[in-house]
Amino acid sequence: MPKLSKKLSVKIVTLFPGFVENFVESFGIVKRAVKLRLLDLKAVNLRSFGLGPRQSVDDRPYGGGVGMVLRPDVLCRAINRLKQKNPAARKMQRIILLSPQGKPFTQKDAQRLARYSSLVLVCGRYEGFDERVRSFVDEELSVGDYVLMGGELPALVVSEAVMRLKPGVLGKDESADRESFAEGLLEYPQYTKPEILKDGKKKLVVPAVLRSGNHQKIAAWRLAESIKRTEKRRPDIFKKTNVL
Repeated sequence: MPKLSKKLSVKIVTLFPGFVENFVESFGIVKRAVKLRLLDLKAVNLRSFGLGPRQSVDDRPYGGGVGMVLRPDVLCRAINRLKQKNPAARKMQRIILLSPQGKPFTQKDAQRLARYSSLVLVCGRYEGFDERVRSFVDEELSVGDYVLMGGELPALVVSEAVMRLKPGVLGKDESADRESFAEGLLEYPQYTKPEILKDGKKKLVVPAVLRSGNHQKIAAWRLAESIKRTEKRRPDIFKKTNVL
């Protein structure tokens, strides 16, 4: 496992580069990280590696079937262009295929990938990609048991989960460790003003312990609430925690 790298380069191989570019331009934290050179997040247009005058990237599947399949020669050309040639740099790079068939992506994966300095995220489209593409990547990840129209959203999910763990991206590094899943538990309930919220006959009040000023009691309450919330809402991950 490589040591934690301060900077992160993310290249997303996609047929829709505007999807990624809009994300970078629209999201303040990401735009700030790019400006500070903590993050280099760019789209790589798969079409530029296409074949012929029409820059074809797909073809009909062998054996018949509905839809088109992304060609392995086109995808591999893009991957090889982005793959680090220097052995030391290659150790700090991870090439990832986004697919519903991949390993479920978790916070532990985000923490693991944050140790790399370079990520190449390959997005599928149409009816998927030629099986042989899997031989050219380091791993395959899925963001859930459902089907999307392409890998762009999963790629951005992985990118954001990883980049926010890099020092300086969030401004205050400790904030990355205090949210859901960071320590294997869901985040505790958060409150702000007003102290009392009235809606018809309903009256909702901020818990007294949070207004007490006793930081030791507040920390204990938050931990207890995290445990309670995790056990109730996500018993699957609660079983894996070691907080009790």
